[in-house]
This record gives sequence, structure tokens and C-alpha cells, in this order.
Amino acid sequence: MKKALITGVTGQDGSYLAELLLDKGYEVHGLIRRASTFNTGRVEHLYADPHEEGVRFFLHYGDLTDGSRLVTLLQKIQPDEVYHLAAQSHVRVSFDEPEFTGDTTGTGTTRILEAIRMIGLNCRFYQASSSEMFGATPPPQNELTPFWPRSPYGAAKVYGYWMARNYREAYGMFAVNGILFNHESPRRGETFVTRKITRAVARIKAGLDEDLYLGNLDAVRDWGYAKEYVEAMWLMLQADEPTDFVVATGTAYTVKEFVQIAFDHAGLDWEKHVKFDERYLRPSEVDALIGDASKAAEVLGWKPKTMPPDLAKIMVDADYDLAMAEVRARA
Repeated sequence: MKKALITGVTGQDGSYLAELLLDKGYEVHGLIRRASTFNTGRVEHLYADPHEEGVRFFLHYGDLTDGSRLVTLLQKIQPDEVYHLAAQSHVRVSFDEPEFTGDTTGTGTTRILEAIRMIGLNCRFYQASSSEMFGATPPPQNELTPFWPRSPYGAAKVYGYWMARNYREAYGMFAVNGILFNHESPRRGETFVTRKITRAVARIKAGLDEDLYLGNLDAVRDWGYAKEYVEAMWLMLQADEPTDFVVATGTAYTVKEFVQIAFDHAGLDWEKHVKFDERYLRPSEVDALIGDASKAAEVLGWKPKTMPPDLAKIMVDADYDLAMAEVRARA
């Protein structure tokens, strides 16, 4: 039975990846941060009492700022595959907390790579890289496109990308970078723009809210379905040789277009509900991110199935179910 360690297991991608690996027969270990409140909602359905027989999903306390703990856990678990997804991943927040973002998103990658090297662990390593690394470089962007990050988050991800490549080239480690373009789902955090939109649409339709406040509506993004993107992560670590891959749909939609699709699906007029708030503008904007995933299609056989319009509808429907559950609970 293969063992996998997932950092960021409680996040959107981590929860979908844990499901995928468990379905494939893996023993899955997840890294979570200690908090006084429960933060495991996305993986609650996967968890079972470790005292029970046949359990294959385990959670461990740890943090990317604590290198010694990473060494201890890796030594104890001895995973065959490590999926490093954890980060301070909110781009707008990274402007407010640049030092923390650099320490977790950037240096945290070095800590886990060095822990693997120090104990001589023979494993395959996946680094969650980001389209935000391309920043101001004109689209379409592929594996050879120069990086030009426009946020502390993007800059930290560039550092993590090069550290993964450095450990691959210096120590022969099977380390790959998955350069994922924006990927969303009903499990997306509520402060990320797509989920913020679909949640607001659902709550307005349910009569719980009236308005949605947004910043830049003209930004162009390539949005895919997170549940499909974690399959690409797994495929990268099954390849014969370690290399880096862009994962994207190759489509381009503005935030405004995503808003229109979501509101139209709910039978609402977006212009009656969407209001501008400059607090949601970034100090430096990324105008357009559109990925070219032809390498992933050719080498891994991976292609996206869900395009942005269908993704928006999936998310609105899921959020409407949540909104109506709240309505019923209030009755």
C-alpha cells in the first residue's frame, strides 16, 4: 500500500486529493495546523477513529514554519509521495502580510524539501506552483514562459518553484512543479472571488442578502475545476521522469463574465446587485492569465472536462443548497 503525505489537506485541493488517493488504495496522511477551533470541515467525511481497523486516513499536527516537526513527521510516516499544497494562498492578503506569506509559501517549501533530503527519504515530491508566478507576462503562458510576479504571493511561489527545481537538479530528487491556473469548486474558500460571487448569488436568490461588493471586474482568468486538477497532480508523480507542467483550461473569462454567468443561472440581473469597492483592488494587478496545458495533455494524457460556465453553475447550485438550508434553519 502506497503512503502519501498531503500538506494543506484541509484546503480545497487537499480534500479532493485525499479523496482521490484513498479511492486509489493509498494510506493518506494530512498535515494540519493546531487551532482552538475545528478547521477540518472539508475532510470530516474522510476521517475515522484511528483506533478502528482498516483506517487509511490520518491527520497530524504540524506547521510549515517548524522544520524540526517536518523532519519528525516525514521520518515517522515514510511516505512514498509528498504533495506540498499548504501555503498562505490568498493573493490580496499577501499584500497585507508579505513577510508571513514569504515564510510559509516560500521558505516553507525549502523546509520540507530539506527535511526530505536530511533523512534520506526516497519519495516523490509535488510542489503546488501557481499561475500567479507569471503575473504581468502576456498570455498564453506555458512551462517556458518567463515569470513576472505581481504580488508577494506570486513572488513566494516563484521561490518555491526554483527550490523544487534546485533540489531536483542538485540532489536527484523526484520533484515536480504543478503550475496550476485558477481552479475552483464548491469547496473554495469564501473570500476567493469565484466563491464570493457564487455564494452571494445564492444568498441573494434565497433572500438572505441584497448586494455583492467586488473590485476589478476586468481581470481575465483561466478557471478550471479543482476536482479535475488534483488528478493532474497525481499523474505528475506517476510519470517516468520528474518535470514541470502547466494545468489549465486554455479559456479566458473576465471576472465580469463570471459574474454574469452566475447571476444569469440564478435568474437574476447582476447590475442590480453588484457594487464596486476599492478595498478589493490589488496594489499591482495581474491583467490576464491564460494557460497552455498542451504538455500535460501530451505527456500525462490529462485534459480538462469542466469549462468556466459549467463550473460557475455547479458552484451556484451548491451554494444555493447551503443558503436554503440556512433559510430552513431560521424558520
